[in-house]
Amino acid sequence: MHWADVVAEKLVEKKDKHVLATAITPSGPIHVGNLREVMTTEAIYRALKDRGIKAELIYIGDTFDPLRKLYPFLPSHYEKYVGMPLAEIPCPCNEHKNYAEHFLQPFLESLKELGIKPEVYLAHELYKEGKYNEAIKIALDKANEIREILEKIAKRDLPPNWMPFNVKCENCNRLEGEIVEYEYPYAKYKCKSCKFEGEIDLRKGGIGKLPWRIDWPARWKIFGVTFEAFGKDHAAAGSSWDTGKEISKKIYNYEPPMPLVYEFIHLKGKGAMHGSTGVAVAANEVLKMLPAEVLRFLFMKYEPSRHIEFDTGFGLLDLVDEYDKYERIYFGLEKEIAGMKDVKRVYELSQPYKVPKSKPFNIPYRHLAVVAQIGRNFDEVVEILSRKYDLKDVDLERLKERYEKVLYWLKNYAPEEIKFELQREKPDVELEEEEKNFLRKLKEHFEKIEWDAEKIHTAIHETAKEMRMKAGKAFSTIYKIFLKKERGPRAGYFLQSLGREFVLKRIKEFI
Repeated sequence: MHWADVVAEKLVEKKDKHVLATAITPSGPIHVGNLREVMTTEAIYRALKDRGIKAELIYIGDTFDPLRKLYPFLPSHYEKYVGMPLAEIPCPCNEHKNYAEHFLQPFLESLKELGIKPEVYLAHELYKEGKYNEAIKIALDKANEIREILEKIAKRDLPPNWMPFNVKCENCNRLEGEIVEYEYPYAKYKCKSCKFEGEIDLRKGGIGKLPWRIDWPARWKIFGVTFEAFGKDHAAAGSSWDTGKEISKKIYNYEPPMPLVYEFIHLKGKGAMHGSTGVAVAANEVLKMLPAEVLRFLFMKYEPSRHIEFDTGFGLLDLVDEYDKYERIYFGLEKEIAGMKDVKRVYELSQPYKVPKSKPFNIPYRHLAVVAQIGRNFDEVVEILSRKYDLKDVDLERLKERYEKVLYWLKNYAPEEIKFELQREKPDVELEEEEKNFLRKLKEHFEKIEWDAEKIHTAIHETAKEMRMKAGKAFSTIYKIFLKKERGPRAGYFLQSLGREFVLKRIKEFI
């Protein structure tokens, strides 16, 4: 049974209605690692819906969180906004309502492309509308009990007069106000940042926010959350989960949601993804180079407890190849191999919207990466592929999507080894006599064989063997006359895509 179905079964045993929550702070580019939380939760939501269970998927943008520091991707003048709510800081590009929306909007658009449609709530609006007012009053009235929980579980050393609420300073707009005197509905505060002293009416919305460790359990009760996935950092001993479940039960009288802890996604060769350090690839960026179903597949294939290494280089081609293999197996065109798990369910959950009724047309990404560099535009790519494939109008839309994504990958992420520029006219390269003799014999073979990638590849090897030439030198000879470099893409697919006529003409020019 797929991991999403396993979790769904456990949830069904508890209740017949569920609210699955996910949330992210839009303090910077929301990267593909952040997607794991949303994708994991949405897969379980789908599994519940498949069982006919009433379920709601909600997403909360933590837009009322303060800007923690001046991140590397921000201009220096943003230093003055540190401590202010994200939704009240100017947009870095001046095209969105605020800082939070600048990073949140591309992410929400990515979710739509991925077929994920949660009910979206924004924290700054929730606070402003007074949705947290009751939770704030309860927290302030039970401040001593909350402090004891934090000191006991999180080993915090808090002063006796500590209060679980960060006031938004009326003077500097930072969430740095500390309550110094409280008698509901009023509280006096002093700002840690600018030292301003003021008084607030706690019945008004948007005057401050609960600290994260209290905000989280308060949110569970406000929305009736029954399931939430979170990263292993929140699950460490004394973490926000440990304190959150106690605060939920003892302060808010609410049974905590069923948790699911997921592993981080690492960027190959750079470590765990973190938007604040720049070690990340934004979710919307990944969707410029990968089809949505393949990105979903990455998360559906691995259990949440499994670490994922995301590779924007050759690993990306491997990922698409693997997805295509699952697709062929799903439609009975290939047999499942040992070690594969839940192939059909993984494929179904990988689809952004509906599961196709018949196998969609796909060109292997590796092959398309080669053809995309041979053809000067999409029409030429279609012409090249039409020599081998019977392309129908319905196939072209899907092909164009993959073509555009491959082009983006080639331009921005592809390793140099796979990139090339086809020499459309005879290049200025010198060949040894051994290389010319090899090409003469290869021409004879090429004139006879079926123009198929595997047969072309075999012909090169056999000709090299026949001429007692090292295979490496044989292939470098081919790359020299077509690419003016000694290495290139897989020769079989490459030469097949060029067409027999062009290949033979070029060989003749050198012999």
